[in-house]
Amino acid sequence: MNSFEEKIQSLQKGAVAVIGIPLDENSSFLRGAAQGPPRIREVLLSGSSNMYTELGIDLGKTPGWTDIGDLELGRGLDALKRIETTVSAILARDTRVLSLGGDHSITLPIMKAHAKKYKPLTILHVDAHPDTYDVYDGNRFSHACPFARIMEEGLAERLVQVGVRTMNLHQRQQAERFGIEVIEMKDWSTDKVPKLEGPIYLSLDLDGLDPAFAPGVSHHEPGGLSTRDVLRIVHALPADLVGADIVEFNPSRDSVGVTAMVAAKFYKELVGHMLRPTPAQKS
Repeated sequence: MNSFEEKIQSLQKGAVAVIGIPLDENSSFLRGAAQGPPRIREVLLSGSSNMYTELGIDLGKTPGWTDIGDLELGRGLDALKRIETTVSAILARDTRVLSLGGDHSITLPIMKAHAKKYKPLTILHVDAHPDTYDVYDGNRFSHACPFARIMEEGLAERLVQVGVRTMNLHQRQQAERFGIEVIEMKDWSTDKVPKLEGPIYLSLDLDGLDPAFAPGVSHHEPGGLSTRDVLRIVHALPADLVGADIVEFNPSRDSVGVTAMVAAKFYKELVGHMLRPTPAQKS
């Protein structure tokens, strides 16, 4: 048993596990997101800010969560299967998982693992892009396609997308086909997010933010959410947030580190949120 597997086996019931998933081979425009997880950790622990969440949890002194490091991955379908089996092993410990990407293709195998444990499952997806192409550049597992695969396979009962501002005709047809609730950025306001019931999974693509707040992404899409908009969304989530991912951070485009700090902020707030017991854990 290697040290990574030992860390999984040592997880206690109710814990929050953070895992890095350094995969960007399914990126369609630029590579670099595979370098995201270590950079997020570096900034989180740099001393530039403290470890308190905005809701008053000191992650530096609060037990019940652990960052178990980065997953070693191969390529192609083997990499996706490795992600699925690893996340399944973590969930089998009755823990919740925050995954650090990596490009958005990692969400499909993560959701395969979650769908085995949680039904019905609602996904809240924050992104500039719907990521619902049937196929992109000949790749059905592109980071532009994961939510088409997720809905095809029935991994979620409900998918709500917030911040989208790149919808084309095909993606509108896909939204209608799968019954996806899309709140386009042109229609966004803080009272637009529908009431969500758990279990809930949050998939947070950093290019959902306006590039003024998060320039360190491969796809700059002006006119997006602010950091505070996303924090309001996170803080408003019900307690039964069973998992989350932060994806598409590209350090090579983050010249002064502002996006790394934004990602580290979301890391803190999501871990703090998931340390709260779910309704099932309370009972």
